[in-house]
Amino acid sequence: MAGNDWINSYLEAILDAGGAAGEISAAAGGGGGDGGAAAGAGEKRDKASLMLRERGRFSPARYFVEEVISGFDETDLYKTWVRTAAMRSPQERNTRLENMSWRIWNLARKKKQIEGEEASRSARQRLEREKARRYAAADMSEDLSEGEKGENINESSSVHDESTRGRMPRISSTDAIEAWASQHKDKKLYIVLISIHGLIRGENMELGRDSDTGGQVKYVVELARALGSTPGVYRVDLLTRQISAPDVDWSYGEPTEMLSPRNSENFGHDMGESSGAYIVRIPFGPRDKYIPKEHLWPHIQEFVDGALVHIMQMSKVLGEQVGSGQPVWPVVIHGHYADAGDSAALLSGALNVPMVFTGHSLGRDKLEQLLKQGRQTRDEINTIYKIMRRIEAEELCLDASEIIITSTRQEIEQQWGLYDGFDLTMARKLRARIKRGVSCYGRYMPRMIAIPPGMEFSHIVPHDVDLDGEEANEDGSGSPDPPIWADIMRFFSNPRKPMILALARPDPKKNITTLVKAFGEHRELRNLANLTLIMGNRDVIDEMSSTNSAVLTSILKLIDKYDLYGQVAYPKHHKQSEVPEIYRLAARTKGVFINCAFIEPFGLTLIEAAAYGLPMVATRNGGPVDIHRVLDNGILVDPHNQNEIAEALYKLVSDKQMWAQCRQNGLKNIHQFSWPEHCKNYLSRVGALKPRHPRWQKSDDATEISEADSPGDSLRDVHDISLNLKLSLDSEKSSTKENSVRRNLEDAVQKLSRGVSGSRKTESVESIEATTGNKWPSLRRRKHIVVIAVDSVQDSDLVEIIKNVFVASGNERLSGAIGFVLSTSRAISEIHSLLTSGGIEATDFDAFICNSGSDLCYPSSSSEDMLSPAELPFMIDLDYHSQIEYRWGGEGLRKTLIRWAAEKNGSGQVVLVEDEECSSTYCVSFKVKNTEAVPPVKELRKTMRIQALRCHVLYSHDGSKLNVIPVLASRSQALRYLYIRWGVELSNMTVVVGENGDSDYEGLLGGVHKTIILKGSFNAVPNQVHAARSFSLQDVVSFDKPGITSVEGYDPDNLKSALQQFGILKDNV
Repeated sequence: MAGNDWINSYLEAILDAGGAAGEISAAAGGGGGDGGAAAGAGEKRDKASLMLRERGRFSPARYFVEEVISGFDETDLYKTWVRTAAMRSPQERNTRLENMSWRIWNLARKKKQIEGEEASRSARQRLEREKARRYAAADMSEDLSEGEKGENINESSSVHDESTRGRMPRISSTDAIEAWASQHKDKKLYIVLISIHGLIRGENMELGRDSDTGGQVKYVVELARALGSTPGVYRVDLLTRQISAPDVDWSYGEPTEMLSPRNSENFGHDMGESSGAYIVRIPFGPRDKYIPKEHLWPHIQEFVDGALVHIMQMSKVLGEQVGSGQPVWPVVIHGHYADAGDSAALLSGALNVPMVFTGHSLGRDKLEQLLKQGRQTRDEINTIYKIMRRIEAEELCLDASEIIITSTRQEIEQQWGLYDGFDLTMARKLRARIKRGVSCYGRYMPRMIAIPPGMEFSHIVPHDVDLDGEEANEDGSGSPDPPIWADIMRFFSNPRKPMILALARPDPKKNITTLVKAFGEHRELRNLANLTLIMGNRDVIDEMSSTNSAVLTSILKLIDKYDLYGQVAYPKHHKQSEVPEIYRLAARTKGVFINCAFIEPFGLTLIEAAAYGLPMVATRNGGPVDIHRVLDNGILVDPHNQNEIAEALYKLVSDKQMWAQCRQNGLKNIHQFSWPEHCKNYLSRVGALKPRHPRWQKSDDATEISEADSPGDSLRDVHDISLNLKLSLDSEKSSTKENSVRRNLEDAVQKLSRGVSGSRKTESVESIEATTGNKWPSLRRRKHIVVIAVDSVQDSDLVEIIKNVFVASGNERLSGAIGFVLSTSRAISEIHSLLTSGGIEATDFDAFICNSGSDLCYPSSSSEDMLSPAELPFMIDLDYHSQIEYRWGGEGLRKTLIRWAAEKNGSGQVVLVEDEECSSTYCVSFKVKNTEAVPPVKELRKTMRIQALRCHVLYSHDGSKLNVIPVLASRSQALRYLYIRWGVELSNMTVVVGENGDSDYEGLLGGVHKTIILKGSFNAVPNQVHAARSFSLQDVVSFDKPGITSVEGYDPDNLKSALQQFGILKDNV
């Protein structure tokens, strides 16, 4: 030990970083510690260092420990500890060194243990997936064609090589742009983009300020701007979060910001009153705080509700401008990153509009990388990154999306393949079946399309370079150099040398420290070139985040270690508008751009650099592979191998002919990454989607009904309902019943029509309701809606809760100011039995959300509407079914579920049986006989996704009922439908729940509506099927938001007090 200078340097650095035993222990517990060493360290020094990732707490001590752990075997570390223990003597009791060695050995053991656990988990997961894929293949094998059974169909051509088949010519000239404009100028598309984290504005973007404000922010802003300038697109809304926090600029609190087009003169389409691209900021979450993306999850539903209101209003405005009075619905809702994807899925389901998703980076890939380090367990990773909540959101995006847009093929093949909901082989087979018109038995796979991000090149004029001398002056005007040039050049003792340029945040995953080491240890490279590090903006290092400050400190120490003063520039500030000038400076010096990140999802800076004539050296992990395939303008390297990085840089700056060829290749091929090209590819894919939108014809004043509705409004309501509602019958049971139902439905429509006709003579709303018994128009006139959704109580308690809510509502209920909705997993027949047994009239409610949100029913008080004594006095909203039917597997799904249930019952015990009485067209219901033998909801969802069955599986609170419904149906989504269809404001709804509930319980807590939680011993403990959650409830719901309150018990006085607190009741009621 004493003779090993390199090992001692690690120990000294650790002691300098914090030496106290408490600090060392904290570092060890947090995924790092202090380092011992092992014999033979010099031979192992060149081993690849451990890939660093973002951490909640990062310190130099942890960095050095990672270097040790990644470079030494556990046995060597054990020997080191033994040796340090033996070194102790009465004269020198070096217990600190012994303790550090013991801790580092134990960290290595922990790493090995975690690796073993993850290997076992991965093996089990592979077996589960193989079994489920075989199960799905067996379902579809009977009518497979020979082409499907064989392996001759090229996977890339049928799944993800969308950019080469059926593609229009690239935009490489003005003629091509004009031809596109002429073809699509008459379209008036409305596109909604969503990106909710980070700081987003159109100009002077603060890229690099933090890990949430990076390349994605620039991408979505420029995408919105480019789409807004594309012929055929009338309006683009980029929805994000409104932030009015003291620590960010005021511009992020502005509700709306117009994005001015870069080159509007190239696009001749007419501008309208509301046309163009806009950033629309929706307030949600803490109003006065800028919070990281990991803490946004509990506020997602609040964003969805706010975004839904905006889209509804904008659709109406656009309808008046370009839609001939009919709403112009979004042609697509496009989510960016998991949080926005989760939001887009809910909005897509609520509006019945196609969804597109771009992941940017994926949670499962990040989890895999962190687990490979062996430094943190799954629980530790999840605590920091909320990674399981993120992964579930990405799985939902696979369920809900029509298209997944990626930047590279690598993302499709290596990253999306980690998810339960996507499989390349099955996607190929399903695509083949669809083309041949063969049933997929309820299975669906989103289409994966690789479309590289675009860039605006029209303003870029690459300068000519004389390879044997100075560059040519491009304008001859002798204009002064940009100020940023002087800020960089002042660092260099010889500023005429070629510049190696790196532009990245000081983040461990960007691997800047390895770049500095590579530069510092390659003497020929140091003599030939300078190094410029543009690492965001900073004022005081100590005021930066712990991760960024630690990386920057390490870089400064390396500069000092290798004595790189005069050879490395690291300016403190730069503006986003100055980045092009930085590229120009590097190109002027015949330099090279480098991105050596451990993994780069795409690499937009590589394209930007190529546009200015800079060759590249880039990581071979991720998007740069695809960029290099197109541009052919540099060298790909292993980011872990600093020698390879240094040699690649040296080769480019020393070989003038190679540098010139790479430069020329980049400039020649760069048009393939233009924004017009990107938008054309994007719109050609989006335009091929089957249009979906709400299918009813709403009256213009649907959301502006006053208290005293006109008879004409009510007449239109009744007429709409008579055409779109049917009696709640089990019409799917047999063809005989179907014919009977059809005849009965026709009779019902005639009755309603007669009622409307009679009411026209009197022009009285009261006469309409007396004649038809319909109360649906009253939904529009309610000032408030109370939704009773208590799952965790016995039937007798639920009846009492309903009655007490009625009592607490007092005169407001009697006057019709408050309406009521019952929301439950029960079927409508079960609801009828419950109300009858409790002496409650069905007409006391305005609507019933039943079968876990797969059916929406309305009461009918008229005996004339009851076609026979056996029928129930309810009517089902068929418009609602049209909203939720997307990707519903129907009979194919039902057969698969019946087969699955039969397997569960195969051991001789009855585990679950289909509940035919409670099943409906959009709900397959099962009675659970043995809750211990059924999988928890998390595992059941996984099983369905692996088989490409897109559905929503929910257990009742006590585990006695299992409902399988459409993937975008839920009780919370049904509330949003009431807003869309009837104009019932979500902010005027109050949801009453218990302390816990069904599988969809958390959905009833979030959003802009008010929530009353009933607490008390009457709440039963939820069944174990709810126990194995992927993430905690706190990752979904913010319990400290103003709209949530709790009351003890369900006494009318307590309920009344809660309603008064929310302003639903007047104090004197």
